[in-house]
Amino acid sequence: MKRILMIAYHFPPLAGSSGIQRTLRFVQHLPSLGWQPLVLSAHPSAYEKTSDDLLADVPAGTVVRRAFALDTARHLQIAGRYLGWMARPDRWISWKFDAIRHGLKLIEEFKPDVIWSTYPIATAHVIASALHRKTGIPWVADFRDPMAQEGYPADPRTWQRYLAIEADAAALARYCVFTTPGAARVYQQRYPAAAGRMMVLENGYDEESFASAALQPQVSSGEGSTTSSTPRPLVMLHSGIVYPSERDPTQLFVALGRLQKAGALGPNELHIRFRASVHDDFLHSLALAYGAQDYIELCPATPYREALAEMMAVDALLVMQASNCNAQIPAKIYEYLRAGKPILGLTDPDGDTAGVLRGAGLNDMARLDSADEIARVLPVFAAAVRADKAKLPDPAAVQLASRRGRSESLVRFLNDVDK
Repeated sequence: MKRILMIAYHFPPLAGSSGIQRTLRFVQHLPSLGWQPLVLSAHPSAYEKTSDDLLADVPAGTVVRRAFALDTARHLQIAGRYLGWMARPDRWISWKFDAIRHGLKLIEEFKPDVIWSTYPIATAHVIASALHRKTGIPWVADFRDPMAQEGYPADPRTWQRYLAIEADAAALARYCVFTTPGAARVYQQRYPAAAGRMMVLENGYDEESFASAALQPQVSSGEGSTTSSTPRPLVMLHSGIVYPSERDPTQLFVALGRLQKAGALGPNELHIRFRASVHDDFLHSLALAYGAQDYIELCPATPYREALAEMMAVDALLVMQASNCNAQIPAKIYEYLRAGKPILGLTDPDGDTAGVLRGAGLNDMARLDSADEIARVLPVFAAAVRADKAKLPDPAAVQLASRRGRSESLVRFLNDVDK
């Protein structure tokens, strides 16, 4: 069996990030496809939140080494401040030193055929680059999303560090892998000499997790009376982080306030449940400002399989992605597709998120930054859901998005790297 050294900050028992799923599911499926994963991650003390609910999904016998790491913002700040260089390219740069030591030991012991590192913790690529330079083992850099973007990171020195890391990967990595066609195009244009090594490997959903989620206790699909005279409101779920810039719901709340005033769609007809938004205070203040507070529910994080069960229990699902993220696709969208519920997309029609929805036969969309479009689309969508006439994801498109299928695609890259 061939071996792959996988450098990933996001790995159980880290909690609160859907990014865990990409590495974890590759680790699950690769052995049956001829590749043994060796995982190099950070010590759990570096994680802000931990949970044991996904540890059982790590296959027995998987080699997992955890290198010492500190979160600069939590462990190295004094009076709430820290020096900028201590968090470049990110707050976990301290992970680099012990990770390189552990990585060299893993390489000596197991002699992996490929090194694989995954963003969005840029330090993972720093570690992989160092190990590649020291050993000559081929490197696959999994960018997922673009790194250096216009206005991001906001700190100019961090932006320059990001640019240097991605240029290093473009020069040295056998493949640079992205989760969306748009992201790959950005880098093909930015690094034309490496364009032939820029590949797309989308995220996906895990069928086994959905099978076990179906056995979870049913999550309530809303509050209110269920009598025919006063039917309960529809519940539309947004599961996961609401980033204030990339998933700003301001215009959604503006539209809800308008619809309530016009009597076109009231809170007795629709609740929007935000599960594990991370920014509940931000959402609550926005909802109050625009008169949308009666429409929304703010709910805490829940274990992964319970979150999947909730997706399958509610009436509809909500995805939000701003136009400044047109080259990105929320990882959660593939789980939404598998949940088999109607999906409302608040996103730019020219972006990759809209492309995934259209590819699954779904066209209920409005721009996230347009209250007019949202106010026009939302009542029509809610009426279709209530009448059981809303479009559902195409089963063929759903099947293509399984983590097993994504792992098979990864193996095709790996087998080519190892030639």
